[in-house]
Amino acid sequence: MGAPLRLAVVLGTRPEAVKLAPVVLEAARRPDVVVDVISTGQHDDMLRSMIEWFGITLDLDLKVMTPDQTISDVAAAALDGLSRRFREHRPDWVLVQGDTTTAFVGALAGFYDRIRVAHVEAGLRTDDRFNPYPEEMNRRLVGRLADLHLAPTTRAAENLRREGITDEHIEITGNTGIDALLLTLERLGVRPDAADGRRILVTAHRRENHGEAMRGICEAVLRLLDRYPDLVVEFPMHRSPRVRAEVVPMLGGHPRVELGEPLPHHDFVRAMARSTLILSDSGGVQEEAPSLGKPVLVLRDTTERPEAVEAGVAELVGARPDDIVARAARLLDDEAAYAQMAQAVNPFGDGTAARRTIDAILRRS
Repeated sequence: MGAPLRLAVVLGTRPEAVKLAPVVLEAARRPDVVVDVISTGQHDDMLRSMIEWFGITLDLDLKVMTPDQTISDVAAAALDGLSRRFREHRPDWVLVQGDTTTAFVGALAGFYDRIRVAHVEAGLRTDDRFNPYPEEMNRRLVGRLADLHLAPTTRAAENLRREGITDEHIEITGNTGIDALLLTLERLGVRPDAADGRRILVTAHRRENHGEAMRGICEAVLRLLDRYPDLVVEFPMHRSPRVRAEVVPMLGGHPRVELGEPLPHHDFVRAMARSTLILSDSGGVQEEAPSLGKPVLVLRDTTERPEAVEAGVAELVGARPDDIVARAARLLDDEAAYAQMAQAVNPFGDGTAARRTIDAILRRS
């Protein structure tokens, strides 16, 4: 047996921690893989709760975040720290996930040091480089730098082929977020259908939903509460001041609105399980909620996950109050319409994506 494969796993945000945790755990089970887990600290507090829940140890935390940073500041600090680490440890592969600044810079640092790069959740596209911003361009740039593209679906793989990436560099794995969800449900002992009255779970944080769009989302929530006296809304708020500046004044005083801090992943899974309906601009929610039988109204005009819409488990409604209220009311009033969305099959995987990811890297090493 030769020397073990050295795999540097780069993460920095809560979604990256959730979706890379199953891969790190899978790699740790392999005697022929040594993992170096590196955090940029892009989402410091929210990231740490995920790391602790999944029992992962960080080998290095770059702690790049400082007050009032720009995206460029984060990218420059992360690039410098990652480059130093790669030169010291010389991994065989760098593994990044998704579309964050951390993912882009991790891939760039690997390229600069001539280290092969593997991209988890490759091939998602809206074909509008400013929507979402900066995520759409981040993932496209990672796509130009990566040596191995770990696509969650056949649609994502087709997007990559359209961009000139050949099949030898593409592996369809499913989405590792489903692995994380199923692991969390098992640990919690929570049933996917653990509904608790009529509850709507709301999350909204993307830059395109700041300002007027966020006010529109809040107005829709208030109108739904007026229309349904038994309805309760749970809204874990992103830490962005721009989000809270709109949400707290509009919803903070309502007796049936539960505003709170961002939830650790396991608590958020509980919140999804006990909800009736989810309103969200989160990509991860679009992937996870179908496994729980929860319809998702996507608070965006586009999605890089059209599979969810095509499978009937999610619907694009944007941030316009009239559209949100109309679509939500239909699901709350029409049992057949609700059942049609709730019983659809999740197109994003079966919980074995992490195993396929490590297998794909080892086959190419």
